[in-house]
Amino acid sequence: MMDMEIVGDVTSLDPELLQLPEVSPSALRTSFQFAEELFSQWLSLPDTGRLVKSLIHDAKVGSPLNASCNSCTSNGTGGSPLPSIFPAGSVPPLSPRSSSGSPRTMKQRSSPSSLGSPLKLVSEPVREVIPQFYFQNGRPPPNDLREQCLSRINDLFSESMDGLQVHEFKSLTKEICKLPSFFSTTLFKKINTTCTGTVTRDAFIKYWVDNNMLTDDIGTKIYEVLKQPDCKYLTQADFKPILRELLATHPGLEFLQSTPEFQERYAETVIYRIFYYINRSGNGHLTLRELKRGNLISAMQHADEEEDINKVLRYFSYEHFYVIYCKFWELDTDHDFLIDKENLIRYGNHALTYRIVDRIFSQVPRKFISKIEGKMGYEDFVYFMLAEEDKSSEPSLEYWFKCIDLDGNGVLTRNEMQFFYEEQLHRMECMGQEPVLFEDILCQLVDMISPEREDYITLRDFKGCKLSGHVFNILFNLNKFMAFETRDPFLIRQQEREDPTLTEWDRFAHREYIRLSMEEDGEDASNGSAEVWDESLEAPF
Repeated sequence: MMDMEIVGDVTSLDPELLQLPEVSPSALRTSFQFAEELFSQWLSLPDTGRLVKSLIHDAKVGSPLNASCNSCTSNGTGGSPLPSIFPAGSVPPLSPRSSSGSPRTMKQRSSPSSLGSPLKLVSEPVREVIPQFYFQNGRPPPNDLREQCLSRINDLFSESMDGLQVHEFKSLTKEICKLPSFFSTTLFKKINTTCTGTVTRDAFIKYWVDNNMLTDDIGTKIYEVLKQPDCKYLTQADFKPILRELLATHPGLEFLQSTPEFQERYAETVIYRIFYYINRSGNGHLTLRELKRGNLISAMQHADEEEDINKVLRYFSYEHFYVIYCKFWELDTDHDFLIDKENLIRYGNHALTYRIVDRIFSQVPRKFISKIEGKMGYEDFVYFMLAEEDKSSEPSLEYWFKCIDLDGNGVLTRNEMQFFYEEQLHRMECMGQEPVLFEDILCQLVDMISPEREDYITLRDFKGCKLSGHVFNILFNLNKFMAFETRDPFLIRQQEREDPTLTEWDRFAHREYIRLSMEEDGEDASNGSAEVWDESLEAPF
């Protein structure tokens, strides 16, 4: 026999032709002579000889060799394979075989059903068409919505074929664009880029309908109308046009039209409050994500619908502006619109410690807008006052956490808290009050915050606790610390039940506005309300 290695498919062998007893897999592995004898007998079979000759012929003519099995008809079954003599898992390598007449080749070329395969024919999976979900220029409006909108636009422009002027644009702003009415001038100028004084029907359709703004949410609409072209954020200047129109048109702000300087201060205060709460990054760039996550949009809609601007507590209340501005004016003794450390230390009847005031003027919690060394501007004061009077808000917690975190490592340790409390302890001793040792205070703070680790407190710990604001009062605001120690829990719960939506800032601004308005009525009224104010001013609610 020629000296060559042939690999065969044992599933096509007839065990009766080999005339060998059944063997175990272990016997094949350990007995090389037995395997040799078995292989020799296989080579002596007639079909094997024909197979070898066929493979040699294919190799000579250059035909591709096929490892599939040649037909073995000795059992008379034709195309059905013969049973293997080897147990499962111990099958030796297959021998190469001719591509002609092989049952395996026939199986590959024939359909499963023609060979009587027990396997079911699996059909090709149906491809599901995924609808388009991203549109570079916004999702196009449905045809019925588009036609309905165009019909209403035609009605609004029917009496002014040459276009609408700015004072006629308010109905279009509210009905078609679904924006607050005080956006009408800004929207008008956005479309009237040529400054012709009118906006035609075609120009409006091109800007609003063709740009697919019909299907945008209200936040995206406001963002697109306010922001500058090719800009990816809003700045404080972008809000000034809508606030000018609000001041000019809102019935609750008509009384300010004779005092333009206070109109400007009101607009500035509203903008500062917006950026304090909404611009969480603190970089002065208000993104679309920040705009949608905040409550500014609902506040704008409320301001557009409510005639009493003081009922719009979020951002637009005139009473809130009045309280902030008067507080700043009281501290700014030389009225240069700047205050220093000595001015700020008088805030809240000298409630703050010198150490916390030093940290504020070191500009750790926030960089001052004022460029004058050692001076705080009006915007800086607005941020400070909102943080001081509402320590339940996240911006306030972040503000004061940075102040207490002396090394800036993101955690408050025992030594850092003790550094600020030492001045509180000294002030209590000077006032003849019974001092509370820091060890007792530290236990109280840990119980209030319940931090993940007792050796330090993180900002995350503060944000997860409703009493976090009182921790800061204990460390650097003596008046509020003492008020917290003598608080009436029943009064607090009663006020929370009366209006649970009010924040600490809302309650403080309401009390302070009453005090300031009474002072304007006369000195006697101011003195008569002093004791009442002193008790409620520093209340922890």
